[in-house]
Amino acid sequence: MTEGKYVVLCIDDDADFLDSLRIILEAEGYTMKAAQSAEEGLKRYKEAKPDIILVDLMMEEIDAGTNFVKEVKALGEAPPIYMLSSVGDDLSISTDYSQLGLNGVLQKPIKPDSLLSTIRAKLN
Repeated sequence: MTEGKYVVLCIDDDADFLDSLRIILEAEGYTMKAAQSAEEGLKRYKEAKPDIILVDLMMEEIDAGTNFVKEVKALGEAPPIYMLSSVGDDLSISTDYSQLGLNGVLQKPIKPDSLLSTIRAKLN
């Protein structure tokens, strides 16, 4: 938490998508930190100490998102992490996301109400 606001770290290689997340999150009073790669995301994670993380499954490399999750988990206690994926529904059905170190999978395109209710439920 920074200045009384929860911090959400969003990692996605699509700048437009990050902009839309920022609009949604900041309108609800969250502070958003953004990164466009897993490597940059790890750096931001260490700097920002976020309360929750949203990370794209496929970025510069197919498994960049899952590798990011492994690296964060290796650093010790991690905040809730949600994977963003355009194959989210299929991934939820075919994969035990908790084995990947995730709290859940959010389907792209993101539905603002669903995103916000998920974040509120985890942080409150």
